[in-house]
Amino acid sequence: MPQIGKNKSIANSPTAGSIPLPLQEQAYRRLKEMIRNGQIHGGDRLMEAQVANAFGISRSPARRALSLLCEDKLLEAHGKRGYRVVGRVESTVVNRLAELEVVKLTVPRQWEVIYKQVEQELFVAMLFESVRINDVRLAQHYDVSRTVTRDLLAHMHGVGMISKDAVGHWVAQRVTPERIRHLYELRSILEPKALVGAASHIPLVLLEEFRENIQLAFNSSPLDSDLFDQIENDLHIRALGFCLNKEVLTALGRTHFLFGPTRYLSNRLLGIPLGLIREAIEEHLAIINLLLAGKPEQAAEALHQHLSVAVDRWLLRFDVTAKLSQIKLPPYLTKVE
Repeated sequence: MPQIGKNKSIANSPTAGSIPLPLQEQAYRRLKEMIRNGQIHGGDRLMEAQVANAFGISRSPARRALSLLCEDKLLEAHGKRGYRVVGRVESTVVNRLAELEVVKLTVPRQWEVIYKQVEQELFVAMLFESVRINDVRLAQHYDVSRTVTRDLLAHMHGVGMISKDAVGHWVAQRVTPERIRHLYELRSILEPKALVGAASHIPLVLLEEFRENIQLAFNSSPLDSDLFDQIENDLHIRALGFCLNKEVLTALGRTHFLFGPTRYLSNRLLGIPLGLIREAIEEHLAIINLLLAGKPEQAAEALHQHLSVAVDRWLLRFDVTAKLSQIKLPPYLTKVE
C-alpha cells in the first residue's frame, strides 16, 4: 500500500487574480517542492496510483504531473515499478516507496480551466491593437457554455484587463507604453503607502514563506513562470492586502493585469530576458528582508525604487512587437477599427 502521512489540507497557492492551477500543475508543483525540500528522498519510488490517492485526483493528472517531473530530470520512469527520484540514495534505504502527505488540491471551476490560455492570447493581441471579444465564438472555440465564458470575462473585467464599449461589447484596449507608464505611476504612489499601512499586520510566518518562495526561484533553473508569478503575487497582492485602506487596494486592483505577462516567460512576445527577471527577484528579496527586520519605511522606499525600474522591464516587450507588423488573431477576437 502507498505510504501516506497525516491528513493535511493545502490551498493552491494564489496567483494574481487567484486562479487555481490545473490539477496536474498543482500536483506537479507540490511533488517538486517535496523533492526539493527533502520530504521525498533520492532513490524513493513514486507510483501513479499513490499520487492520485494522496492528492484526491484521478490518475490522468497524476500521470501528467509525474511526466513533467521526468522532463525536469527529477524522476526516472521504471515501468511497472513506477518512478524513481533522481539524487543521492541513502545507504540504509533502497527502493523505498515515498511517503506523501494527504493534501486537498483546489479543483478549478470551468472558466478557470481555460483562463490562462485565453489570457495569454489576449495579452499578445493587446500589444498590437485594441480587440473586441465575441463571447459566443469564445465559447465555441473552447467548447464550453456561454455561462463559462461570461464568468471568465467578468473576472478579466475585475482585474482591469477588459471593459465594455458604448454598445455593450467586451473590449480589450491596446496596451501602449504611455498606458503602462501611467499605471506604474499609480502603483508608485499607492503601493509604498499601502505597504507601510500593511507592515504591522503581516504575520512573520507569511513573510518567511515569501522569502522561501524567492529562494526557490533563485534555485530554479530554468526559472519557472508560475513561481515568479507567485513571488509577484506575494508582495504586490498578498502583502499589500493587509493594508486597512481598502479604497487604495481597490484602486490598485485595476493595475493587477500588469502581472499577467509574467506568467508566460517562455512566450516570445510576453517574456523578457531572464537576467532582468532575476534582478527583479533580488529587489523583492531586499523588500521582504526589510519587512522582516521591522523597517517598513525603508521597505516602502525599496518598493518605490523597484517600481521605478520595473516599468522599463515591462516596456521591453514593445521592442519585440515593434519588429512585427501584425499577428494572427484567434477566431473570437476582432480588431477594433
